[in-house]
Amino acid sequence: MRIIGIDPGTGILGFGVIDAIRGKTTLVDAGVITTPPHTPLPDRLEEIYNSLTEIIAATKPEMMAIEKLFFAQNVTTAMSVSHARGVAMLTGKQANLPIEEYTPLQIKQTITGYGKAGKKQVQEMVRIQLGLKDVPKPDDCADALAAAIMCAFMRRV
Repeated sequence: MRIIGIDPGTGILGFGVIDAIRGKTTLVDAGVITTPPHTPLPDRLEEIYNSLTEIIAATKPEMMAIEKLFFAQNVTTAMSVSHARGVAMLTGKQANLPIEEYTPLQIKQTITGYGKAGKKQVQEMVRIQLGLKDVPKPDDCADALAAAIMCAFMRRV
């Protein structure tokens, strides 16, 4: 099964596409979609939509895994990220992808065994799980790959 993972954000949206076959996960593509600061939100959302549409068309995933939002302090950031998350989910639905949602705690717990693991721990476990030479960077990309790996794991269970 081919899975696209999404780490939502308006400035940087991480994506990671993996193949999960017989319990083994391999990297297909990964990166980030960036939008310039101080660009109006509608323009940023359009860029996310267009870029994600192209990525989905090129990689042909069968499922989307997306990180749920969890913000305790900055409401403005939460609102902005929730817009990007909505666009990502809409893009997935328009591509007829089933969408699974996971909290950061669930992803960290599954990937590292510890729900409060740091970014470096997540990056290293993603590297190991995918058999990569180097850790995926930036961390938005690693988080997206972690969401995809989580989805692959949950589909096996």
